[in-house]
Amino acid sequence: MQRVRYYYLIKVQYLGYRLHGWQKQPNFKTVEGLITKTLRYVMPEARYKVLGCSRTDAMVSSNGSAFELFVDEQPLENLEDFLALFNLNLPQDIRVTDIEEVGANFNIIQHSKIKEYAYLFSFGSKNHPFCAPFMANFQFDLDIDKMKKGAQLFNGTHNFRNYCVRVSEKSTFEREILKAEIVENKLYTANFFPKKSYIFHIHGKGFLRHQVRLMMGAMIQLGRGEFSLGDIEQSLKEGNEHLQMDYSAPASGLILNDIHFD
Repeated sequence: MQRVRYYYLIKVQYLGYRLHGWQKQPNFKTVEGLITKTLRYVMPEARYKVLGCSRTDAMVSSNGSAFELFVDEQPLENLEDFLALFNLNLPQDIRVTDIEEVGANFNIIQHSKIKEYAYLFSFGSKNHPFCAPFMANFQFDLDIDKMKKGAQLFNGTHNFRNYCVRVSEKSTFEREILKAEIVENKLYTANFFPKKSYIFHIHGKGFLRHQVRLMMGAMIQLGRGEFSLGDIEQSLKEGNEHLQMDYSAPASGLILNDIHFD
């Protein structure tokens, strides 16, 4: 007899500062590991599995990530009650915000989607220590106007071979950036944040390993005068592998801000 399976798309938020990324790993606290541990408690008799849509790095946070929950034999009876029970038992730095049943043809990995990243940063004087989980702080001057111009250069389709690590022969380096800009931060606020901070917004359908943090690192080097705008332009062209970026911005400033499924 063919097994009956039910499929659910769940949106999730988490603070990554104490976590070792999304993917379950032995001897480390991860988002996936804590989610599966909680599911074992709230659905002790169920047969299920979890599939995430984005493997964030250690210390990276999310305001709107998602994962797919596969449940065999018995459907979830009341989705609102399940969401409330799930949140009641999850640790305080993880929260599920929405659940919907999807069809068997939905695949969270292959389904077309747009990812929105936000890199939160400040520069100059040192921040209040409470900022550390959310915002990178650079204690030197940066030419923010030059960085804003540099961010615009990422818009469009480019070769991002110089903005990734641990590449394989199957890697596709040509990627389209739908939005890249540096703006003053009005999105995330707290009374202990510095008076002025900034966000590097990056939107696209797919990203290479460490791509966003290397893009941000290049913007920091641009702001310090170590790169020119011309260097950034050249680094995005095929055949310029000698311009490999080697400064990956700190993970704690990066937020997977949202994911939109088509």
